[in-house]
Amino acid sequence: MEKTDKKTDILVAAEKLFCEYGFEGTSTRQIAAESGANMAMINYYFGSKMGVFKEIMEERVLSFKSQLNQIKDENIPAKEKLMKVIDKYATRILSNANFHKMMHRELSLSLRPEVFDQIKEAMGQNLIVIEDIIKDGISSGDFRDVDIRMTIVSVMGTISMVTTSPNKIAPDSNYDLNNEKDREVIKKRLIAHLQDMILTHLTPKQ
Repeated sequence: MEKTDKKTDILVAAEKLFCEYGFEGTSTRQIAAESGANMAMINYYFGSKMGVFKEIMEERVLSFKSQLNQIKDENIPAKEKLMKVIDKYATRILSNANFHKMMHRELSLSLRPEVFDQIKEAMGQNLIVIEDIIKDGISSGDFRDVDIRMTIVSVMGTISMVTTSPNKIAPDSNYDLNNEKDREVIKKRLIAHLQDMILTHLTPKQ
């Protein structure tokens, strides 16, 4: 049990440091000091700093895929599934804004393609689950025929923009996503807007 807890400690500490300093700005010595582990433990569990980074990324992406599959398998109309996806995705990203910013920053640098290609592939699998939900809605007649990938990107892009620049939705405010009250206000507005936008976009024209 102690070893398992120490592995978790390393991952938690590393994620905090990666979010604050980026991948290049974080050393294995910093991770060891922050987690209370030693260098040998980091090498044993992960092999390298990149191994730690890769496991953090994959865990995030794969855990969301599990949530998406649960929603997809529910015996409810596609419209309700999509509303749940929007709620879960927006909540997940806004609750981990620093991680989201760090992930996109690191992926955009493309300095480590052999690792990031695997992560991007896993993210692509998540898109396919959402795509299947929309396809089911089109097949059942609940949704009109649309450009599915553009629809998904519109949702994800809006969530990403609000996460990276929350004050764009309220220029006279000074929203801080690390503040729970501000985050809740933004989350409610974002989810309500996206659900309304997507329903308007997908509802068959009379």
